[in-house]
Amino acid sequence: MLEYGVSLRVFLMGAGGNAHVEPGLAEVIFDIESAARTISREVNRSGLVGIHGYADSTNVHGEEVKKLDLYANELMVFAMRLAGRVCGMASEEVEDIIEPSEEGKDSEYVILFDPLDGSSNIEVNLSIGTIWSVYKRKTPVGQAASTEDFLQRGLEQVAAGYFMYGASTMLVMTAGKGVHAFTLDTSIGGFHLCAENIRTPARGNIYSCNEGNMHRFDAGSRRYLESLKDPAAGDGRPYSARYVGALVADFHRNLQRGGIFLYPAVAKKPGDTPRGKLRLMYEANPLAFLVEEAGGKATDGANRILEIEPTDIHQK
Repeated sequence: MLEYGVSLRVFLMGAGGNAHVEPGLAEVIFDIESAARTISREVNRSGLVGIHGYADSTNVHGEEVKKLDLYANELMVFAMRLAGRVCGMASEEVEDIIEPSEEGKDSEYVILFDPLDGSSNIEVNLSIGTIWSVYKRKTPVGQAASTEDFLQRGLEQVAAGYFMYGASTMLVMTAGKGVHAFTLDTSIGGFHLCAENIRTPARGNIYSCNEGNMHRFDAGSRRYLESLKDPAAGDGRPYSARYVGALVADFHRNLQRGGIFLYPAVAKKPGDTPRGKLRLMYEANPLAFLVEEAGGKATDGANRILEIEPTDIHQK
């Protein structure tokens, strides 16, 4: 058992040859952490510098003022290109694969990310986050990544995690050896271990979903939700509803306290085919990796999420 308070670098690189991840992957995670520290700072002062809520406005120089979610995307892309340790990127905010720097073409890793999950919460000062996922490339080293490198099953992730910007800024991550949490110490600017080998409770009493859409859920999901609220059902029921509207925040709470997050497919209007909302590559896969490492489960209702064969980087 490591002492709490050790830095992220010490934790990942280990001491005496006891590394938690291989050095190349550790460096990619450090690059992600560097970008997240900047995003955290900007989130905390976004109201002061006018980078939320005014996407169509201009500043005194006539320059467009970007919304914070787009700004976070630019920060992630800039940080990963500057470091040159990934051969390709994919972002929830960008339609196509993002090419790396020239140095990055020699890397064996690709990264996918949702730069700012829960951006609708920005203006009301609720928790938001950044979700990320790392895979090893399939194509030869020395060229930019191709679609083949990104369309991998969640089982093939080598690391995944999220940063949550709330009362404190936290990193929760896994590299396939348990789930570990780190808190940003703003006095020295680094993340330090605060929880090791997190295990989600075997039974919880919280459910998280957008019940405003319940009338559009399939019959099975509606019955299930009603059963959670039935005090006569026993088994620790009724459950309590908790829903922030930022996936990272709802997931983090349920990971710690036990419970279920669900987002059933819905049809936009009568006659339409019901469609899911969560993106497989940027949200479902990384969080499924985390929750399974913590002893939980992740399913689309019929299939294990980590076993789904992706067909598109923006698949829902």
